Amino acid sequence: MAVQYTFKPMPRKRNRVQAVGYIRTSSATNVGRDKDSERRQRFAIERFAKAAGYELVDWFNDPAVSGADPIESRPGFAALLDRVENNGVRVVLVEDASRFARDLVAQELGVLTLIKRGMRVITTSGEDLTDTTDPSRIMMRQIAGSFAEYEKRRLVRKLREARERLGRLGGRKSYAEARPDTVALAKQLHANGLSYRKIAVELAARGHVTGTGKPHAASAVQKMIHAGN
Repeated sequence: MAVQYTFKPMPRKRNRVQAVGYIRTSSATNVGRDKDSERRQRFAIERFAKAAGYELVDWFNDPAVSGADPIESRPGFAALLDRVENNGVRVVLVEDASRFARDLVAQELGVLTLIKRGMRVITTSGEDLTDTTDPSRIMMRQIAGSFAEYEKRRLVRKLREARERLGRLGGRKSYAEARPDTVALAKQLHANGLSYRKIAVELAARGHVTGTGKPHAASAVQKMIHAGN
């Protein structure tokens, strides 16, 4: 007589929300997976993800990047945005708010960017930096957004005035008129504390070079930033 076995279905594994981890180290001495800062951040994120039910599907890192730098200027975070936009992941895990951005204005402007993309940034303490119900955070984002809009309008006005002066004088085009995008980026990087030499390197890395394809000289960067001031 054949023996019949009754098989119980295995319990289904709880669906885990996919997330990506983001690490930022502000000093070159902390760069590398064996260094304390990066190792600590990775461990904290992994521990929180396991406890909170997140599945870490990718990691992104910005080594030796200042916490005051806007997120859109960071190579690692730019790659993160490409990743989540193309694959549907909507959660970013960071050790704490300072790893996302130490400067409050940069942090809130970055949060606004992510909210528009339907994304969330969560710290290992469980704080949702993209929370849209906290009145104080809403106020800070409005202030940060207004400040960014003011700076944008101020730059546009200065460029227009420079063009008008050039038209009256009949002289050669200034940097501001010939390459307004390059000038705007140079001023943004200068506001973040970068030296003229480092700005020239960063401009070249983003495709902003001279007509002969070479990086701008530090003296040329200085002229871009202070022209019309």
